[in-house]
Amino acid sequence: MTDKKAEIVTFGCRLNTYESEVIKNHADSAGLENTIIFNTCAVTAEATRQAKQSIRRQRRKNPDANIIVTGCAAQIDPKQFSDMEEVDQILGNEEKLNAESYQDFGISKSERVAVNDIMSVKETAPQLIEGYEERSRAFVQVQNGCDHRCTFCIIPYGRGNSRSVPAGEVVTQIQKLVDNGYQEVIITGVDITSYGPDLPGNPTLGMLCQKILKNVPDLKRLRLSSIDSIETDEALFEIITGDERMMPHLHLSLQAGDNMILKRMKRRHTREDSIEFCNRVLETRPDVVFGADIIAGFPTETEEMFQNSLKLVEECNLTYLHVFPYSERKGTPAARMPQLDRSIRKERASRLRTLGEQKVDQLFKSQMGRDVSILIEKKMKDQNAVIGHTEHFAPAKIIGDASIGHIANARVTGYQDGILIAESIDDR
Repeated sequence: MTDKKAEIVTFGCRLNTYESEVIKNHADSAGLENTIIFNTCAVTAEATRQAKQSIRRQRRKNPDANIIVTGCAAQIDPKQFSDMEEVDQILGNEEKLNAESYQDFGISKSERVAVNDIMSVKETAPQLIEGYEERSRAFVQVQNGCDHRCTFCIIPYGRGNSRSVPAGEVVTQIQKLVDNGYQEVIITGVDITSYGPDLPGNPTLGMLCQKILKNVPDLKRLRLSSIDSIETDEALFEIITGDERMMPHLHLSLQAGDNMILKRMKRRHTREDSIEFCNRVLETRPDVVFGADIIAGFPTETEEMFQNSLKLVEECNLTYLHVFPYSERKGTPAARMPQLDRSIRKERASRLRTLGEQKVDQLFKSQMGRDVSILIEKKMKDQNAVIGHTEHFAPAKIIGDASIGHIANARVTGYQDGILIAESIDDR
């Protein structure tokens, strides 16, 4: 790695993807070389295990590199990384976003572990990013932290309490990205539907989206990373159902389809709330496609309870399923509940994923012969083709060439291996 810019290894969520870009900018500005920075995730024990495995592997490949570990796993339990001889420095989730953290690394760093009390952080500073290595879409953070305490989740202890970025600063960031050629922006955070109550005037996520769409008229496509449907305000609902620049794809934090399990998870919604929300959206904008997070094998879940999660997929017309077999997180209430055998969790997760694949197949069949717009993301190395995502976030391939970041008009002619196949109609 000698004489190369710092390398960032990212695990986990879209917010981490955004923050890794901030880290990269700070590291480059500080002139860091021969350095590998791991931005970790703690959503499951497996995510942390994979990070440790990657750290050890990179140390073997790069024995002389400086290794920094940060992210949620480092924030929650820095000792697990300070005990690793492969690691040179640990930064907390607040410290990783400060330019100063990288300016004296390897020269005069005063402490190997720089991790503060994340609960003491009261504000989220805006991070102005000129662009991303991926030149097609951009992530913009509007919120960090979470005020809720779901029994399975350790993330609030890695991210702190909810805090919002003022709307004017969000608009400025998005305008800068649009000026630099980006046509699609994804609004991201830990719990974005909790946006606003800590700001003057108590704005909502819907009000923020209204400002973005009004004040950045050249922004072609706006997406939301993941929302808690029970917290959706009326302004946001109106944008989702009535503004074509808001993409017709919503990823919902549902977690389960059984009311008793939802109660034991300490969620704020019932299965009926989820069904009502999805039906209400589809009544006004029938082409909206839903994705969802669902946990399989939560403690005390019976087969009958699990069947309610399977039924919810149909009742909410869910398509893209992000399925987690339940994973104990030390320090969470759910870890102290009666646990299911891991084989049961795995088997139920498999059934959910199979159902999700069937729903994706149904969606793709419904797209046959339809005109779509595809944000071009990359060129396929072994084919004369480009690939991107449609408005519904379906992966799609167009034979021929097109510029990265261009939104191509195309007609779907088929699908194969989980990818729509389309022909360009831009020139017709």
